[in-house]
Amino acid sequence: MTPEILAEFDSWLQEARDHGAIHEPTAMCLSTCGSDGQPAGRIVLLKHHNERGFVFFSNHETSYKADDLATNPHAALCFYWMPLTKQIRIEGRVEKIADEEADAYFASRPRGSQIGAWASQQSRELKDRATFEEIILANEQKFAGRDVPRPPYWSGWRVVPHRIEFWKERDSRLHDRWEYTLDDGVWDRRLLYP
Repeated sequence: MTPEILAEFDSWLQEARDHGAIHEPTAMCLSTCGSDGQPAGRIVLLKHHNERGFVFFSNHETSYKADDLATNPHAALCFYWMPLTKQIRIEGRVEKIADEEADAYFASRPRGSQIGAWASQQSRELKDRATFEEIILANEQKFAGRDVPRPPYWSGWRVVPHRIEFWKERDSRLHDRWEYTLDDGVWDRRLLYP
């Protein structure tokens, strides 16, 4: 991404962070598509972004998104901040992040979230909540009195964009839309009809 595109994204994200009515400004819909061609969307949190792309974290072994991304390493992200009536759509290829980057982020998480990463077999069938709570307790005891290491199956992905669209609501559905597209290493900006 160019510094100008990144600055534009950062400006909108900061506006969402500063708005008192937006509980989680980094929430984004992640859309993937598996080998069966069935699209799937879910909300994840943006944990890091820079000129290289947009990073989120999850279980790389058992989550549905991991299955999709293993067979089709492309994804779309969508931020929508209702009170601001602004949206940003991002499309791109997806790559796994380096272990060092995953370790650093995992170490910054609250301890309960670290334990949760060990306890959850994300997206697999769960017999009942009591079973899950027993697994959580077992992991709390396992790591008592020491730092919780990152599970080997828990890491991040980076969406490396090739298309980014900014959308702002206007009266009479005559919205403002502009997109950036990457072609042969060069970013191009163009306006779109609403």
